[in-house]
Amino acid sequence: MIPKILLKESIVAPPGFNRWRVPPASIAIHLCIGSVYAWSIFNPALIRELGVVGASASDWSLSSVVWIFSVAIVFLGLAAAVAGKWLERVGPRCVGVTAAILWGGGFLIGSAGVAFHQLWLIYLGYGMLGGCGLGLGYVSPVSTLIRWFPDRRGLATGLAIMGFGGGAMIGAPVKEALLKTFFKAPDYVGAAADLSMKTEQGKRFVQMDGDWKEAVVATQADIAKLPVTNLQEGVYLVGTGNTGAAGTFLTLGLVYFAVMMVAAFSYRVPEEGWRPRGWSPPSGNDSNKGMITSGNVDMDQALKTPQFYFMWVVLCFNVTAGIGVIGVAKTMMNEIFGTTLPSVVNGAFAATYVTMISVFNMLGRIIWASASDYIGRKNTYHCFFVFGTLLYLSIPWTAGQVSADPTVTWLVMFYAATMIIFTMYGGGFATIPAYLADIFGMRFVGAIHGRLLTAWSTAGVLGPLAITYLRQASVEDSIRSLATKVEDTAFIQAFGAGKDQIESLMAANTVSVSKLMEIVPEGTIDPTPGLYNTTMYAMAALLVIAFFANLAIKPVASHHQIKED
Repeated sequence: MIPKILLKESIVAPPGFNRWRVPPASIAIHLCIGSVYAWSIFNPALIRELGVVGASASDWSLSSVVWIFSVAIVFLGLAAAVAGKWLERVGPRCVGVTAAILWGGGFLIGSAGVAFHQLWLIYLGYGMLGGCGLGLGYVSPVSTLIRWFPDRRGLATGLAIMGFGGGAMIGAPVKEALLKTFFKAPDYVGAAADLSMKTEQGKRFVQMDGDWKEAVVATQADIAKLPVTNLQEGVYLVGTGNTGAAGTFLTLGLVYFAVMMVAAFSYRVPEEGWRPRGWSPPSGNDSNKGMITSGNVDMDQALKTPQFYFMWVVLCFNVTAGIGVIGVAKTMMNEIFGTTLPSVVNGAFAATYVTMISVFNMLGRIIWASASDYIGRKNTYHCFFVFGTLLYLSIPWTAGQVSADPTVTWLVMFYAATMIIFTMYGGGFATIPAYLADIFGMRFVGAIHGRLLTAWSTAGVLGPLAITYLRQASVEDSIRSLATKVEDTAFIQAFGAGKDQIESLMAANTVSVSKLMEIVPEGTIDPTPGLYNTTMYAMAALLVIAFFANLAIKPVASHHQIKED
């Protein structure tokens, strides 16, 4: 039994209500759930939770933790699809409260998973429950604001979804600050050259008081990536420190729950038949305004139209191209420019980069969505796919140039290209609900939008799968190639084992490209900047396919529309 205070009938706005009082609640909820875009801030901490200063053999791999983000996006789409009809029935307040419980509670369960080093708990809490909270929190304001702003649908959806893009803008620095606050350095043993060490099955051990204890050897490059600056390179004991991730999860869960509850209780819906003063609905299909229809298509009937599936492909491939990059944004920046421009691209620079992704993501949502009111939704998506394809193709070229000529010019070009990409990525999310309202009408846009978000779920798998698989394959190939250039004695001295154990050393995170680059012959080109080239080509190809899907979208045939009495 749902309390009456949460139902739609209890939140109908009185006559004379100012519709501009509704967007702040929508933005607040989306700012909270939008912090999912700053997930990559957690990646470096989670993959060295036990080693802290570096990854130990028992630490989680990047490929295992990056899927947490993917699972959250999958459950976002599933929850949005399933809850569409429920949203239309109970209203945005009830859905918003449920979202607050799931999103905040997911962080708390995730905190326990980090504290006890149980990866499945993070998947359950943040990925599954938190993902459901994401989906409910995402769709709850969209149909509400479209009903409040039928005269400016693009602006309405831009306002509704703007906060989601800005979530990482606030979330990234807050997460960085909390990780630094809760960080606890592991026990320092000493310089590796002064200690007795051995390697067994890829694990490093140091002898202390007659016992062999697992340890990690931190290089200066490893130390530079940490949130604190008072540590030195050398040997540290595994399991004696804390990255701060558990405390950060706990704190954020409590804060997000409180903010989202307040915002959910601020929702109001217009009374039936309400219209802005001086506005009349468009008559017929107005091609000058991007195929805006005056009819309505039922939420179930929409699934029987080709337009729904063309739009599904448009959203899925646009999101796939962006989401794979966003999920590893900080890692990609470090790997492409951290070795070629180490004096510029450090930990703080990469964190700022994540923040700027959120800034441009947010700006793109309001700018592109508002622009679509004037140039039409279809033309807006054409811009995304044409410009996006060219920009994705420019990234491998830029990475190759910075390897040969490490100057800031290439960093500026990369920065500009990715920021423009993220404006279009965010704009795609903000424009799609208005596109749906144009094609299928406003009556069931919330439910139809929820079902279309299964495209986001699919993209949440495709994007990270492509980028992690292709990156990992490139990393392993690069390690094997670099190892052939290292002298046998230097290799054994650095890793405590011969080249014949290269596979086990890679599996235990003992050997890496950065560590090999310290012992390869002078003049060897660092392969790190090119690890993402193949992925960028694949993403560009997806945008080409999406362009043709968007080209095929036409007005819905009249027999699909509800016959009004």
